[in-house]
Amino acid sequence: MTQRNVAILLFNDVEVLDFAGPFEVFSVTSELNEDKPFLVYTVAEKNGSIQAKNGLSVNPKYTLTDCPSPDILIVPGGKGSREAMKQSTILDWIKTCSQDAELVLSVCTGSLILAKAGLLEGLRATTHYQAVDLLREIAPNTEVVENQRFVEQDKIITSGGISAGIDSSLYVVAKLLGQETAIKTAQYMEYHWTHPL
Repeated sequence: MTQRNVAILLFNDVEVLDFAGPFEVFSVTSELNEDKPFLVYTVAEKNGSIQAKNGLSVNPKYTLTDCPSPDILIVPGGKGSREAMKQSTILDWIKTCSQDAELVLSVCTGSLILAKAGLLEGLRATTHYQAVDLLREIAPNTEVVENQRFVEQDKIITSGGISAGIDSSLYVVAKLLGQETAIKTAQYMEYHWTHPL
């Protein structure tokens, strides 16, 4: 089995569980499987620590210019997404990575960043319930879905707020490696997963 690179974008004021939830899902899946199906790493615009929400200091593994090419790209949200979606270097990197990536995931208001990068054009998508109007404003040609944990179309999977990123990540594990593997991961995490395939 080929090991897939899972890149998780970080930026200041990123919501902690938005990135830590998916990080845990893909990392635990690799821990529990001998063939280590995922190589999970964090990426930021430049070197140095980033300040996640509520002051958590995080040291990204790579920068946009030196990270391995992702097979799965995860874009989290949080208050900092409003600033990140204005950064042309971040948007250009997402556009470039998405061309070759197998899957692109957003968590919470990470969907706003995907929308600004032009990846949600003509697609169905979701976001945090408090940001649905903003997503509609940013992406008028996107069908914004409410009251759904995550939405998949083509190779884009957008999820609702915060903990929904765990659900969408488990869904990806099930999609790529089978339901049993995803259930085993959820059990290890003692996470009550209510959205299996």
